[in-house]
Amino acid sequence: MGILEGKRILVTGVLTEASFAFHVARLAQQEGATVVLTGFGRMSLVERIAKRLPSTPPVIELDVQNTEHLDTLAARVKEHVDGLDGVVHSIGFAPATALGGSFLETPFEDVSTAVHVSTYSLKSLTMATLPLMPDGGSVVGLDFDAQVAWPGYDWMGVAKAGMEATARYLAKYLGEKNIRVNLISAGPVKTMAARSIPGFSDFEGVWNERAPLGWDLSDPEPGARGVVALLSDWFPKTTGEVIHVDGGVHAVGA
Repeated sequence: MGILEGKRILVTGVLTEASFAFHVARLAQQEGATVVLTGFGRMSLVERIAKRLPSTPPVIELDVQNTEHLDTLAARVKEHVDGLDGVVHSIGFAPATALGGSFLETPFEDVSTAVHVSTYSLKSLTMATLPLMPDGGSVVGLDFDAQVAWPGYDWMGVAKAGMEATARYLAKYLGEKNIRVNLISAGPVKTMAARSIPGFSDFEGVWNERAPLGWDLSDPEPGARGVVALLSDWFPKTTGEVIHVDGGVHAVGA
């Protein structure tokens, strides 16, 4: 019997087999959960990748900038499961002008897009799925350490810092509904999203040299395990937390 036995979990952000979200969905199924996926844009690709999971889950289209998609999300999820016990937020995007060292020149329109997709969507996704969790549930987002400035990460770093604050406020306001909201701050992994960040290779040396427990940039499973743990009932009184799964880099200096 797995730690998610009988739970119903919505997982966003699956794009390839290297995605953190793919490994979250895989582990969730292995731990007994019924999984529903969302995808955006390249829906045929998401549906194809979904077939590589232990059990092929339904895939729902979701653009977090589309009000109609959010307004109808609960009804569309209910076509497949009668409610939810957990939601995984693995959504992030910043225009090229908001990354790669052009921080001082990025126009507000592009900053706004990064914050809308990567930060505000934690709140909008949570509220869109709230009717499906009348007895409480667990919302878990994927984060990247926003305590410091990273080379090339620029406005996405700002968006992640905002995401961390958003998680704390959601935890504050939704605690009375028994909704837990937490983030996993995972170390870097060579996902498609990571490869789109100019200077991503600069991160490799940091983790290779500084992680007390070591770190494998090709292995998303440690971070995915953290997400699954927070989705389970093993953290019933943990909310508003950012849990680092990064080999310990956040805790040590040079």
